[in-house]
Amino acid sequence: MTQHAQAPRGGAAGAPGSAAAILDRAYKKATWKLIPFIFVCYLFNYLDRVNVGFAKLEMLDALKLSDTVYGLGAGIFFIGYVLSGVPSNLMLHRIGARRWITTMMLAWGTLSASLMFVTTPSAFYVLRFFTGVAEAGFFPGIVLYFTHWFPAERRGKVMALFMSAIPVSGLVGGPLSGWMLQHFAAGQGGLAGWQWLYLLQGLPTVALGVMVYFYLNDSIAQAGWLTADEKTLMQGALAEDEKKRLAVSDSGQSFASVLRNGSVWMLGTIYFCIQMGVYAINFWLPSIIKSLGFRDPATIGWLSALPYLAAGVFMVWVGRSADRRGERRWHLCVPMLMGLCGLLLAAKFSSNPLVVMLGLTLATMGALTSLPMFWPLPSAFLGSAAAAAGLALINSLGQIAGFVSPFLVGWIKDATGSTDLALYILSSVMLVGAVLVQRVPAKVVNR
Repeated sequence: MTQHAQAPRGGAAGAPGSAAAILDRAYKKATWKLIPFIFVCYLFNYLDRVNVGFAKLEMLDALKLSDTVYGLGAGIFFIGYVLSGVPSNLMLHRIGARRWITTMMLAWGTLSASLMFVTTPSAFYVLRFFTGVAEAGFFPGIVLYFTHWFPAERRGKVMALFMSAIPVSGLVGGPLSGWMLQHFAAGQGGLAGWQWLYLLQGLPTVALGVMVYFYLNDSIAQAGWLTADEKTLMQGALAEDEKKRLAVSDSGQSFASVLRNGSVWMLGTIYFCIQMGVYAINFWLPSIIKSLGFRDPATIGWLSALPYLAAGVFMVWVGRSADRRGERRWHLCVPMLMGLCGLLLAAKFSSNPLVVMLGLTLATMGALTSLPMFWPLPSAFLGSAAAAAGLALINSLGQIAGFVSPFLVGWIKDATGSTDLALYILSSVMLVGAVLVQRVPAKVVNR
């Protein structure tokens, strides 16, 4: 153990006063303090991003919009997201997570709720674009934030717990959105069901943004809920983690060196392949279920929750397995292969509701679990000086899929009357990503 991480009190390893015991206690405290709250913030972040998939069930008919218009509006969010990702994360690195996350959440919560006032395609596009701008720094900022608290060997479980907010947002958001559409179908208060959906799912984000300012700490040193011994050992563990990362990383310390590094661009490509499958599921799952013959919004909501329930359980289990075994590549590759198999199954047997639901469940489990299993890879490559911009760059490259995927599915559905061809294309893209994962050096990411 290095001088930074020496036990402040005597005791055998594992004893109550030993360094290992103090460190374990500190990480348990940090996990329980940070993860539940950040989990709820990310749940509403994702819900605000994809609730347009449920609003579509009524919004398109009410405003006389086509599937192509919907796909473009759903996807244009990510143009703003990609353009703003790197500068937003640099701003977080400069002024601190607490102030910048508060600012972002107030902005995107207000913009998301404002979608209730949309009457034209142009207004839909503009609001979706600026919502993407406002949200851009949240996810990569949280990934960066975790690197200031948890070393690499503990980050797989943390990321899985945090990103389980995605399937939970589907698990909760599906039935909730279906209920809202059904309950407010009569037009209470002069608003349609889809308008109430945007309003009631956007306002909680504003309230959470205010809470962030008073709840989060920017660093270990500022955490009054940690003892001096716990702070010392956690900071020492992060210092050791940084040394290990620099010993095996070839990314350099500057953002310029990241831009010149082919491995970083390859990681961005892998993330793009994962997100192509993820966003097809997020934006089109309710519509695919409706095409199976289900018309009641509440029924569609409950059926859409089933794949997310399975994905949430699977995601946490895989995250723990990855940390326990110290293995990263196959814990990412196998879920990606599951995702593509599920998409193929749903497309091949599109006339059989039971098989389609099975395929969609398998696809959701695989695609969504791939997300937290991906992020320990770039964290292993990037030194702390490059992490703020580097993580945002990789995230932005992946989020391009957020524009391409829903627009592609919408265009193909308008052209062919079915989503089957789109699912075949998306499964092929995920296969490319799974192959690229095996090109990532095991010595860098497996630890």
